[in-house]
Amino acid sequence: MGTLQARAQIGEKGRIVIPAAMRKALGIGEGDTVELEFKDHELRISTRRARIRRAQESVRHLAPPGTLVSEELIAERREEARRE
Repeated sequence: MGTLQARAQIGEKGRIVIPAAMRKALGIGEGDTVELEFKDHELRISTRRARIRRAQESVRHLAPPGTLVSEELIAERREEARRE
């Protein structure tokens, strides 16, 4: 996806309207919750889904190809339960 840019004015009580094209790109709608992060003098708006996906991608290299970490976790839990 290309870069989307817009200019917005801060409204009453610090409110800002996210342009429709950006809401669509983020996959958010009225009533949804977004995550806000202020870092290096920039405000970032993202969805929880996007943050989870970014975290998964950052650790993907730790699991061998074809491995389902969830299955390994379930197997570990079953082994722990068996030992109890």
